[in-house]
Amino acid sequence: MSPTPKTPRPVKVVALRPLPMLIFSSRWLQLPLYIGLIIAQGVYVVLFLKELWHLIGHSFDFSEQQIMLVVLGLIDVVMISNLLVMVIVGGYETFVSRLNLEGHPDEPEWLSHVNASVLKIKLAMAIIGISSIHLLRTFIEAGNLGSAARATNYTETGVMWQTIIHTVFIISAIGIALADRISSVPSNVAHGQTEH
Repeated sequence: MSPTPKTPRPVKVVALRPLPMLIFSSRWLQLPLYIGLIIAQGVYVVLFLKELWHLIGHSFDFSEQQIMLVVLGLIDVVMISNLLVMVIVGGYETFVSRLNLEGHPDEPEWLSHVNASVLKIKLAMAIIGISSIHLLRTFIEAGNLGSAARATNYTETGVMWQTIIHTVFIISAIGIALADRISSVPSNVAHGQTEH
């Protein structure tokens, strides 16, 4: 005789007073923002396909370094698209409403433990990745262009500032991760109390 499966207990809905209900319902004002990001995601798909078609059509005309630059551009689009997915899915789940994806085969692994802190760290790491791609493209293009083109597009000061900004992104991500780690330390460890 097989055991009968447990039925889930109904969730008790608490009635809110009008003002708390208005404040809590204001989270739905973010919905158009997430829909706008979904539209932006569609624009990036079109951009990716356009760049891919450009690469396929000119693959025999391009040098190896030109192909590398186009591929780096494609990787850049994919990383920005990944960032959009994290913001749309994680932000909606954290700040608007539950998606109820438990048990779905395509549920993102990170979504089960996402919160504002985890989302901030993931976004910081994605921004560093995107910045790295841009910096690499700048170095490759600045090294390959003639001196006249380099003078108009990639001055030493411009490349230096791009490197500084990238370094600031890295330091900021480390700072966010350290702040999150310090804030998540259990209270007994934070007060120097250890179990013996």
